[in-house]
Amino acid sequence: MKILVVNAGSSSIKYQIIDADNENTIGKGIVDRIGLEGSSIKQECQNGKKLIKKADLKDHTAAFELVIKSLVDPEYGIIKSMDEIMAIGHRVLHSAEDFSESVLVTLDVLKICKRNAPLGELHMPANISCMAICMKLMPKTPNIAVFDTSFHLTMPPHAYMYAIKYEDYEMYKLRRYGFHGTSHRYVSGEAIKYLDNKKDSKIITCHLGNGSSLAAIRDGKCIDTTMGLTPLEGLVMGTRSGDIDPAAIAYLAKKKNQTAEEVVTYLNKECGFLGVCGYSDNRDVVEKARGGDYHAQLACNMFAYRIKKYIGAYTAALGGLDCIVFTGGIGENSVSSRKDIMQGLEAFGVYFDYAKNEEVKGKFADLTAENSRVKVLVIPTNEELVIARDAKRIALENKR
Repeated sequence: MKILVVNAGSSSIKYQIIDADNENTIGKGIVDRIGLEGSSIKQECQNGKKLIKKADLKDHTAAFELVIKSLVDPEYGIIKSMDEIMAIGHRVLHSAEDFSESVLVTLDVLKICKRNAPLGELHMPANISCMAICMKLMPKTPNIAVFDTSFHLTMPPHAYMYAIKYEDYEMYKLRRYGFHGTSHRYVSGEAIKYLDNKKDSKIITCHLGNGSSLAAIRDGKCIDTTMGLTPLEGLVMGTRSGDIDPAAIAYLAKKKNQTAEEVVTYLNKECGFLGVCGYSDNRDVVEKARGGDYHAQLACNMFAYRIKKYIGAYTAALGGLDCIVFTGGIGENSVSSRKDIMQGLEAFGVYFDYAKNEEVKGKFADLTAENSRVKVLVIPTNEELVIARDAKRIALENKR
């Protein structure tokens, strides 16, 4: 029983095949630079065989046709026939307020997604296109949409509302949505298991990567998260500014003789770590900071400080704290960033094992010191597995 997991970007398609019986990944690949010069596919399977091929791919339809051919390639393929695929699970950026959980993709679902496309102009068109392509090329295989935002729809109104005219919220759906939902959902679920399924668990999940967000999760449900209408709000990130006074946009637009849209692009692509110190990758920033680079050290301090502020705020919002979870590329691998973030949290009953922290990269770990009231865990995320599980469940439900 195999699930094809698809993550379509504006110029790429990432994919995995997961065995739904044992939840192992049996192969994966990526099609890159779709619609651009130099497009290609790279695929690898469990036995170590790799397929690398350049191709002229004018659109996502051509790209997915190449994915199908590659999956069943006689020498480098992952499966023998596409009939082995039980369902296709799609990572879809935005659910707006229409879908609070994953759904079977129908023509009506596609229409709603198209209506919500302005909320995610970069990713939603590709998500929608790929779902439609799969429905056309594999008409007998169910497609399931797993939304990046739906996990956060359990937030109460006082958490997701902006203090704007209520009619503007109603008309334009202008509110906090949050992102990285599949990651927060997965690692919080694993943390709850580690806490012996404690009732009314209070967990803060820290998904830290080039894009970063925190979520406050009570008893498995999100009550607040740092990203907002878009992924720009919240923490300091690789190229995103995170929280900023909205009036600064008008100020910068006037000073730089730019439109508001151009300033927002600047805040998304030229700020964060990159803007402060000239490097967007956390590994480079940490290395430069160790070498005494003032701006790199400032970027590290800003990153850790803002996360600490949100941990304090979310501890208050949750009414206590049982567990902090680190995940994502930085959360799982950056010894230095975890150390910086955890310093000063003792007032909340959080005591961190700094010695053990030095040994942990990319694997599950309990970094809780003996006298801590709060667990501190590193849990590698597995968003594809969340998508595969939902796809299997919904496909089986619709088969009955």
